[in-house]
Amino acid sequence: MSTMNISLRETLKSFVDQQVSERGCGTSREYVRELIRLGEDRLLPRGLLLKGAASEPTAAVGKTYFNGLRDRVRQAGKTGAAR
Repeated sequence: MSTMNISLRETLKSFVDQQVSERGCGTSREYVRELIRLGEDRLLPRGLLLKGAASEPTAAVGKTYFNGLRDRVRQAGKTGAAR
């Protein structure tokens, strides 16, 4: 695991300390990790959307496609509910 040290001006340090207290994080390190994870979670869908927008168009989908999709979702729900 790599280590990274950062310097913050006092106002930012106070903000981080306040967020740690309000969010129930144990340490400022946990708070920063949470922020980084949230940033990653936001970037993933954006990247997928951009990749899709740059891809070649496919054939149009219709009623058959959506009916099949609904069936797969229902089947997955039944399988997940049984666990």
